Amino acid sequence: MKWLILLGLAASLMLLMSQMARAGGESPKAGETAPDFNLPDQEGKPHRLNDYAGRWLVLYFYPKDDTPGCTQEACAFRDDLHKLTALGAQVVGISVDDSDSHAEFAKKYHLPFPLLADKTAAVAAKYGALTNLGLIKFAKRYTFLIDPQGKVAKVYMKVETSKHSTEIIEDLKKLTEKGK
Repeated sequence: MKWLILLGLAASLMLLMSQMARAGGESPKAGETAPDFNLPDQEGKPHRLNDYAGRWLVLYFYPKDDTPGCTQEACAFRDDLHKLTALGAQVVGISVDDSDSHAEFAKKYHLPFPLLADKTAAVAAKYGALTNLGLIKFAKRYTFLIDPQGKVAKVYMKVETSKHSTEIIEDLKKLTEKGK
């Protein structure tokens, strides 16, 4: 009898954990219109997708300010920003941290691009980049390369933080060459 109770509890726990860990939705695919957003940056200034119309947008989601992987990724974007802007791209980071946390993170590492505060996790959910563990929510490390017309050009769901910026630069070179 005890093993039946334990089996039932284990099954219930697994079901609960799978429901809590599900993403907010499906990620947009290449060729689809990128979901809009309206979020404040580290200085409280609102940003919308339409603000970046006419240029490439590297929209990257990351789990948490000032953690090792997130710092490595942000600093690589910072260090390669001149290459990205030369290709007509703007970099924007999004996490569920608040604007104050973003401001400290940006100041500490001299990050010259907007970090948007998705405190309700609604935008991460629209992009399928949300891990929801009930009381704990964080963004998955996903990046969306959005073209000047607001369409998703490429989706990166497996990001290696040390090489990601370089990977995007190479893809942007290929994509901008196709457009000429």
